[in-house]
Amino acid sequence: MSEDVSRDETTVVHLVRHGEVHNPDGVLYGRRAGYHLSELGRQMADRVAEHLKKRDVTHVVASPLERAQETAAPVAASHGLELATDERLIEAANVFEGKTFGVGDGALRRPENWKHLTNPFTPSWGEPYIEQVVRMMGALDAARDAARGHEAVCVSHQLPIWIVRSFVERRRLWHDPRRRQCTLASLTSFTYQGDKIVSVAYTEPARDLVPAHLLAGAKPVKGKSKAFGA
Repeated sequence: MSEDVSRDETTVVHLVRHGEVHNPDGVLYGRRAGYHLSELGRQMADRVAEHLKKRDVTHVVASPLERAQETAAPVAASHGLELATDERLIEAANVFEGKTFGVGDGALRRPENWKHLTNPFTPSWGEPYIEQVVRMMGALDAARDAARGHEAVCVSHQLPIWIVRSFVERRRLWHDPRRRQCTLASLTSFTYQGDKIVSVAYTEPARDLVPAHLLAGAKPVKGKSKAFGA
């Protein structure tokens, strides 16, 4: 392929957030293994696959965590593709993994947590935002290269998706978690012209299946934290 053709070709990379997870204990599961999609989450995954069924998808890749793999599987199957895995798409590391810690649950008032909350700009409680940008941009570019001239699907997790979108759209990386526009089973789609991202789009093909308290901008409901569905 000539350099001029490569420069002009259009490629779309869809970053998909996984579906709802079975998490009866309400913990922040983070990178922990053993957390699978709920029945509702499987319906969300099927909805995403249906939404993308007629698109020119030639590459499907997912985070190694079960919930991402299970969300990606119907998409890969509908296009007759083998599902690939990219470690760079994994959830952000967080010191609160395995604990009940979420928006509106009072965790910020617990003295034992204060030592981890000294710097929201890095953030001090988890993987630095800039490190998430580096690995997610690497995963996006790899998917672009694998699907040049076509479309790729990458299944990942809420925070890394929102952070890389914020970087591309030149917003600050630190933010209010309640304001993330990245609901369950949503698509954040990056259009490349050659190697350059020229636009970002956002769609929610399973919006009607998402519980109201998990939608972007929803007010916290006692006992139901948005942080759980990371």
